[in-house]
Amino acid sequence: MKTREHQMVVCIVNAGYSETVMDAARLVGARGGTVIHGRGTANGEAEKLFGIVVQPDKDIIMIIVKNDIKDEVLTAINKAAGLDTNGQGIAFSLPVDRTIGIS
Repeated sequence: MKTREHQMVVCIVNAGYSETVMDAARLVGARGGTVIHGRGTANGEAEKLFGIVVQPDKDIIMIIVKNDIKDEVLTAINKAAGLDTNGQGIAFSLPVDRTIGIS
């Protein structure tokens, strides 16, 4: 087991944009990720407040990366599928305390 060498980048985008996210992440060093399909719960007020059309079906992409490329991955994802794109994605990172099976 290794300790605190990784971060989990989580990205939530409109359904169908997971490959866009993964392509961008791979270009800066990520190796792979896991996609979970979900559904957003924003109400009409949130849609009007942010001035965007909220699509309820979402893809949640989880990518484990080394600490030293986390910021590059987040930046690449934002450029490819961020709020200013059709993917309308958000991304964030979480610390990973331990990993098993990651070389």
